[in-house]
Amino acid sequence: MNYPALHSARPRAGNTAVLALASLLSLSPTALWACACGCGIFDVGAGTLMPTDAQSGISAWFRYATMDQNQNWEGSSKASAADNADKKISTSFYTVGAQYSITPSWMVMAEQPVYSRSLTTTDDGTVAGPAGSLYTGHITDLGDLQVSALYTGFTEDNSTGISFGFKLPTGNYTGPTGPLGGSEFDRDTLPGTGSTDVMFGGYHVGALNETGSLVYFIQARYQVAFLDRDFYRPGNEFDAALGVTYDFGEHGPLGKIAPLVQLIGSDRARDSGANAAPLNSGYQRLLVAPGLELRFSQLRLYADIELPIYQYAHAASSPAVDGTAGQLVASKLFKMQVAYDF
Repeated sequence: MNYPALHSARPRAGNTAVLALASLLSLSPTALWACACGCGIFDVGAGTLMPTDAQSGISAWFRYATMDQNQNWEGSSKASAADNADKKISTSFYTVGAQYSITPSWMVMAEQPVYSRSLTTTDDGTVAGPAGSLYTGHITDLGDLQVSALYTGFTEDNSTGISFGFKLPTGNYTGPTGPLGGSEFDRDTLPGTGSTDVMFGGYHVGALNETGSLVYFIQARYQVAFLDRDFYRPGNEFDAALGVTYDFGEHGPLGKIAPLVQLIGSDRARDSGANAAPLNSGYQRLLVAPGLELRFSQLRLYADIELPIYQYAHAASSPAVDGTAGQLVASKLFKMQVAYDF
């Protein structure tokens, strides 16, 4: 799909990149933070820019993201690591996706993540050793598939759009078992949630100057699980992004570069069900994410770093109440992506 520039006849690199935010609105895997990850942060905002000007109507991308969760958080502040049975979660996310433009106003998309995760946590005596000992579990497996449709026909320049989609339960939600027969991972730390979710989104892009080189974007998405299994239901989640990007133009040494900065906010409700940890799940957070996009003909490269400004993690009042207290969070998150327009 071709997105015209807001104030020029040709699609300027920066404008095209920001208008491509439409593609990410429906492609967010469930974000887990109950002693776990907050993975949906990698699919919100300009960090998941998708190509939109493929002549064939087909575009594809590969995204790599990573984070280390090694800080226990209770409420709005860092807490003692002794409160939390989980000690560290390290995850790499490998995601492949594609989109097809049916018409200039309608697009369909699909995205499949793979998780590679290690969890260091306290054994309860059923997994690998005596109660109170530490073990590290490992899993590399599929996450949940996301499929969606996007409509951008409200304006001639496609600067406003809405999306609707589903997250399907294709990911591993059972996990490996340890030598003693117990599961190495809790439900909220597995690649799949086992639930079917519906996703609603919307975005708007506008110019901040007459040439259209400085552009702002606003985007939001709401995700709700409506079918769940195995007594676990992930909390509903609202994510939003506000950012600006600058296009240097197609000429000169900076002509292929489009820097940007964005604020990304999330509000996640508590998980529910017998296999959930409602006291230690759910959160609110705000991150700042500077990034950079490089464009070479049909190839687009993107990278950013996401840094928490504010975060609030629901936690049990003490470890004695729920066996643990707090949620593991990361001090920084990294994301890189390569996309190609066919």
